[in-house]
Amino acid sequence: MIARIATPVALTTRYRDFLASLKTSGFQGEISPDYGSRTVLATDNSIYQRLPQAALFPLHAEDVQRIAELAATEQYREIVLTARGGGTGTNGQSLTHGIVVDLSRHMNRILEINAEERWVRVQAGVVKDQLNKALKPFGLFFAPELSTSNRATIGGMINTDASGQGSCAYGKTRDHVLALNTVLLGGETLRSGPCTQYELEVLQRGNGRIAGVHRTVADVHRQHAELIEARFPKLNRCLTGYDLAHIHDPDGRFNLNSILCGSEGSLGFIVEATLNVLPIPKQSVLVNVSYASFMDALRDARALMAMSPLSIETVDSKVLNLARQDIVWHDVAQYFPAHPATETQGINLVEFSGNDPEALEYAVEEFVEHLQRDTSVRRLNHTLARGSSVNQVYAMRKRAVGLLGNVQGEIRPQPFVEDTAVPPESLADFIAEFRALLDSYNLQYGMFGHVDAGVLHVRPALDMKDPAQAALVRPITDKVVELTHKYGGLLWGEHGKGVRSEYAPRFFGELYPALQAIKSAFDPFNQLNPGKIATPLNATDELLKVDEVTLRGELDRQIDERVWNSYETAVHCNGNGACYNFDPADAMCPSWKATRERTQSPKGRASLIREWLRLQGNAGVDVLEVAQKARNARFFSGALKKIANTLGKYRGREDFSHEVFDAMSGCLACKSCAGQCPIKVNVPEFRSRFLELYYSRYLRPAKDYVVGSLEFTVPVLAKFPGLYNSLMRLSAVQSLLRGPVGMVDSPLLSNVALKPVLKRWHVVEATPKALARLSDVERDNTVVLVQDAFTRYFETDLLADWIEVLARLGFKVLMAPYLPNGKPLHVMGFLGAFEKAARKNADMLNSLSMYGVKLVGLDPAMTLVYRQEYRKSLGSGAPEVLLPQEFLAQTLEKIPEQTGDGKAYYLLGHCTEKTNAPAATALWRHVFGQLGLNLHMVSVGCCGMSGTYGHETANRKVSEKIYDLSWRQVVEHEDQARLLANGYSCRSQAQRLSKATLAHPLQALKQHLAGD
Repeated sequence: MIARIATPVALTTRYRDFLASLKTSGFQGEISPDYGSRTVLATDNSIYQRLPQAALFPLHAEDVQRIAELAATEQYREIVLTARGGGTGTNGQSLTHGIVVDLSRHMNRILEINAEERWVRVQAGVVKDQLNKALKPFGLFFAPELSTSNRATIGGMINTDASGQGSCAYGKTRDHVLALNTVLLGGETLRSGPCTQYELEVLQRGNGRIAGVHRTVADVHRQHAELIEARFPKLNRCLTGYDLAHIHDPDGRFNLNSILCGSEGSLGFIVEATLNVLPIPKQSVLVNVSYASFMDALRDARALMAMSPLSIETVDSKVLNLARQDIVWHDVAQYFPAHPATETQGINLVEFSGNDPEALEYAVEEFVEHLQRDTSVRRLNHTLARGSSVNQVYAMRKRAVGLLGNVQGEIRPQPFVEDTAVPPESLADFIAEFRALLDSYNLQYGMFGHVDAGVLHVRPALDMKDPAQAALVRPITDKVVELTHKYGGLLWGEHGKGVRSEYAPRFFGELYPALQAIKSAFDPFNQLNPGKIATPLNATDELLKVDEVTLRGELDRQIDERVWNSYETAVHCNGNGACYNFDPADAMCPSWKATRERTQSPKGRASLIREWLRLQGNAGVDVLEVAQKARNARFFSGALKKIANTLGKYRGREDFSHEVFDAMSGCLACKSCAGQCPIKVNVPEFRSRFLELYYSRYLRPAKDYVVGSLEFTVPVLAKFPGLYNSLMRLSAVQSLLRGPVGMVDSPLLSNVALKPVLKRWHVVEATPKALARLSDVERDNTVVLVQDAFTRYFETDLLADWIEVLARLGFKVLMAPYLPNGKPLHVMGFLGAFEKAARKNADMLNSLSMYGVKLVGLDPAMTLVYRQEYRKSLGSGAPEVLLPQEFLAQTLEKIPEQTGDGKAYYLLGHCTEKTNAPAATALWRHVFGQLGLNLHMVSVGCCGMSGTYGHETANRKVSEKIYDLSWRQVVEHEDQARLLANGYSCRSQAQRLSKATLAHPLQALKQHLAGD
């Protein structure tokens, strides 16, 4: 039995008092002191882990003012506050031992768009891609381009002065900031922007903090102008944070925004920004150049820059090879063809863009001619991507950060010296020495970056659980600092300083006291993200050091190695935050999108399970042993203890396991994370295992048994569909469902009789004996249908239509005997029962497949279980069951192309299939095309049903909210006769919430083949 875990690290008295005072002050947002929220916010995409005291989620700027005003009182000068946006920093910028102020949950509105004057006004929590989606209808966009653009907030970009691809043309975030609203300690709101000398003089008058910061910054510039000019490197990536070199803009106007951009929340809370936006280039062409040597790619980039492209991005072979194993590869493989003689070791992605198509084509042609003519380096080949294909290739490049965390084994690339910047002309020589340095430690590494700007992301591979390897962070960082000095560059050229701030005094030299003076003016008692960039003058506090902040590995090594390896789909989450994707039309983690709760995300759930495993181990619990006992236990085993523990739970007895349970219960088990996460964090997999362990201590609710037994009971109930459906419509039964059972409703059984269909199309049961009688020719034209409970008993008409489609295409159809697939058991954590059901079903299906006849399923969620959960449980014993479109795509090539009616169909794809079998999803279009029909894929996220999730009372509101994110608008505003959905859950949800009957793609094919 698992152990009860009380909160391991409780809040201090001073912080509890602060939170209580804040609550009584009129603060309207959420206050989260729970251990689960603190755990999730303890990490970012860095190697560090710092447990905060609590998290605050302000509702608006007034809430932020209340926080800042209270913190400035003498009573609370020890309170530490740190702003947080997307939380994807690679250097611990937003990690704190104090209070996290998360500005992303509520303060995420686009306030104003002025397309004519090309500016926007936004709250700090707006995501970059969210903003660009709103700007696209106006032909505008906000630059620069980030690899994390689908989850990076504008506030986070400003606080790190973010830059990325195309920055040589578009500049950094600072270059696009027109005005900022910043809440200062004490509650004043600073509205900053360019100001004249007269306006500056006015702003310096008075005794308030706003006047003081203007005086201080103006004095710094007046006293140190010559030193600033001499000290700051002339790079595209200048020194971020308190940017003294740009206190005055090119027109000579004083501008505090250059101090605030890159300040990492150490000067105030940026709550609102006015940004300039740019016209979207009408045409773009991406030239993808492959090399046999990564150093050739780097050296070639310098010459290629002379051709004036918009940008040059580079990727090494390690990233490229990881991309080949990722969901993204099927979209871009054609642009990186294999070379017959040697393997590609590096690529350059060279973009040309503009509004004049002729001029653009001329530039590209001239560039290609240069590639063909120049022999200074060996290039393997090049390809051209145009239109939407440009974004697809860049999507692969954007995933580089996450992909590097998905190498096999415990030694994985780590971010700590990963955004060095040197003059572009020195980059190849710099990297050659950098590689020699890492080679001297016998380390592997991955590289990618912006060679046009002289920035390369280098991640040495270490096992951070190994103290000896973790100790290399210090010497390697010190030596890289020396190397960047040698080449006139910077340690932190793009991703901010964060924990690496200890090197700031060395880089700033005599100017460092000027930074301290600025910090003192804004934050005299070092309360705002202390330890980052600079400390106040005369402060006893020190800057953070790279080897004195708790490393994730220090805590991870407390987890037993057997447990660590067993839970690898959770513990290897590196915090890249791909699961925080804002896009409602993207399938990734619908529970996060609907709730905006970090604990309800794959990263959050992985963080919680990792901490829970650590605490269970420290309590002396072997979770693997507990799991084995749970699978072998009898039904009433330990019932009395479970009853006592459950009573304790309802009486408020503390157990961290409950917080983990709440996070896991919110998961839809859609498996989008398993397909889309670069690290392949698989929440449904470890969620099921956690539920198994959790219910070894606590009683299960009735709904778990109802759902888990569904596949076993439904064949019996289906013998009396009329009676069952009538009972389910009774108000008393519905009350019972909603109450003790915990189900909002339940699907009704189909009244369609299957026997007449089987008789009409001569369908018989598939048995080894029947299959053995088939000739080789007959086997080639025979298919065995694998039944699932949902389409067999709740959508029998669909199964009948599937049989008719196959028969009309000339196939002999056999029906595999119905056996439970086991998916509901797995979802609910009945893993012992799942293994038994899976083994029995697999044995039966394997006995049929040995005769060379294809096994084909129908529902994607149920069919994909055979190639995922079955393979994990049974290994090579898992049967091969094809999706319908996979089978049709393999066989329709034999049939001459047909002519359709010319009308288009629109497919709302199933999220599990789209993310875990993307190539299979694309086959629907191929199948329709072969039969003369047009099919378009509709961009939607999750429908919110996902098996029985949407039927459960506890999930009803979230389920509807997920549906509202993308599905409702499409279903209720398009021609439903042409809308298709291939997921049973999806069709059920559309019927339930929009009263819409969506056909399956197979039903559209049946209608076409039957001439209806």
